[in-house]
Amino acid sequence: MHKCELRSLMRQRKRQFTQQQLCELSLPIVDRLRTMLNSTDTIVAYYSLNDEVDTHDLIDELLADGKTVYLPRVVSDDEMVLCCYTGADSLSKGAFGIMEPVGKPVPTDTHIDAVLVPGMAFDVEGHRLGRGKGYYDRFLSSLSSPLPLLIGVCFDFQKVDVVPTEPFDVSVNVVV
Repeated sequence: MHKCELRSLMRQRKRQFTQQQLCELSLPIVDRLRTMLNSTDTIVAYYSLNDEVDTHDLIDELLADGKTVYLPRVVSDDEMVLCCYTGADSLSKGAFGIMEPVGKPVPTDTHIDAVLVPGMAFDVEGHRLGRGKGYYDRFLSSLSSPLPLLIGVCFDFQKVDVVPTEPFDVSVNVVV
């Protein structure tokens, strides 16, 4: 199956659920993430869209626990930067209708313990299918050593046997 076909299939699967059902399906995933992130200090998260695992409460909990949370902000057609998340009032609607943090970007060599990576589909090898713009692949490939733990975040119905890959695609370490 080609990437565009797999994206279309995932969109169909997502449309089978109401917003409330997706929120309920998010709860056990967020619980696993909470446990995984317990020993981390610096996390790159994403402010979820309506059809993604709901990360909003988790991000606020991480911040309340004293962790440093960075969220991506799209700054051009091919680049996203990280900005510090300080609460929901530090967000504004950005590219593609995604809520993004305001403020100055953090330096590119900032230490990061873990990255929550959204995706349209993941396979058991950690291969990821994104939305097709390549922002996360470029961002993840720019991280410096030591590399953080890359955690793919998705609903169970987004897990597939094989995600088609290309040389520039970046895999995650674990899928939750």
